[in-house]
Amino acid sequence: MNKAIASLLLSVLLSACQLAPRHQRPEAPIAAEFSPEYADAEEGATAATLAWQDFFPDPRLRSLVAIALERNRDLAISVSQIQEARALFRVQRADRLPTITLGAGATRSGGAGSALAEGIGNLPGGRAPDEIYTASVASSAFELDFWGRVRNLTAAARAQYLATVSATRAFRMSLIRDVAFAHLSLLEANERIELAQATLNSRTEELRLAQRRFDSGVTSETDLRQAETLLSQAETQLAELRQSREQATNLLTVLIGGPLDSELPQAIPLQRELDTPVLAAGAPSALLLNRPDIMASEERLRAARANIGAARAAFFPTVLLTGQYGYASTELDSLFGGDRRTWSYGPRIDVPLFDFGRRRANLAVAHARETAAVADYQRTIQTAFQEVSDTLAARRFLADQVSAQERGVFSQRRLAELARTRYRGGVTSYLEVLDAERNLFASEQTLLQLRRAQAENLVSLYIALGGGGLERE
Repeated sequence: MNKAIASLLLSVLLSACQLAPRHQRPEAPIAAEFSPEYADAEEGATAATLAWQDFFPDPRLRSLVAIALERNRDLAISVSQIQEARALFRVQRADRLPTITLGAGATRSGGAGSALAEGIGNLPGGRAPDEIYTASVASSAFELDFWGRVRNLTAAARAQYLATVSATRAFRMSLIRDVAFAHLSLLEANERIELAQATLNSRTEELRLAQRRFDSGVTSETDLRQAETLLSQAETQLAELRQSREQATNLLTVLIGGPLDSELPQAIPLQRELDTPVLAAGAPSALLLNRPDIMASEERLRAARANIGAARAAFFPTVLLTGQYGYASTELDSLFGGDRRTWSYGPRIDVPLFDFGRRRANLAVAHARETAAVADYQRTIQTAFQEVSDTLAARRFLADQVSAQERGVFSQRRLAELARTRYRGGVTSYLEVLDAERNLFASEQTLLQLRRAQAENLVSLYIALGGGGLERE
């Protein structure tokens, strides 16, 4: 009979660790592979093992990223949140061990007679007050974690800490992407301004020639006004581009945590920003291990399941242990004598009786949060899959667009040359030159925009595949 009871108690204690649901990754609601039509670079580098210094070909961009990782204020906040989560985990982990306190005290007590004796001397019936000195080491209300409540709370705190670490890694990667985007926008603005300024100079000269031809009576006022229209369009575009450049500069200043250093390396042309390593798409399942946002979501799911275990443990009795060992004496000089030792210990059991549904409600809250965590985890995976799929498709189609636009710019440039030649020969009106010049300028601006979009897409693919987390040793 005693063996049966002992076996039952042992089985109950051993089953305590099972109060929390066993963690299993939910099914990933994505396809087993990316579209073969776009994921055609299986021979390329793996983004997650490629340091960002080895991915970016621009030395100026590498310097900007390094400065941002050191000085960005939002990243500093994120790092401090890691420190906070680590401290909270250590606080919770400490609850699994007893708190030992060292105490010393002195008490003085007595009745009315003792007060008279102290005030006016030893009167009849008076007695000296009682004095007791103590020194002890004690542990108060240490919970014996039979049901795993404290253990599960510790596991939840650890998972939250790891989730914070992964979330900071994800923010770090997004910061690298944002710095690269701002740098590329600034490069595009600079090159478009150079183009607009060259166009403005050319059209200023064309207006001067048109004015001379009009003054000589060779052409009508219509040609003159059309030349003025071309010039004003170039001036408007130039002012707009300068505004865009200032905005890009201001954004980059915020991202790197301070003004741009004049001693930064010289930037390479926008077209050379495309000279990044070719990346292999890999399998979608690799995202679970390479994307820190997915890893953070999984840790939050672990924490939610651990909290279920803690909520279930609340239905069982709480066993608390209090113990003390020390010395007590009425005389301070003999406090630590061998016959002055005192000790005490004893358990206390708190059995839940009536709480008007509080524990059931807490358990329902824990289950609801687990359900939300599962949905968040699956949604995060779907978002990651979409980001990679979108960037893979854009990698192919943007390359086609840039190639086609380059051919279009070549054709537009030739048309503009022919239109000017025909106009000088008196074959056509200045309206043909106006249209050709306007189309050429727009086509050249579009080409620069597409090159910037193509470079941004390569950066996005690198980050979407889990790149940016490694530093070059």
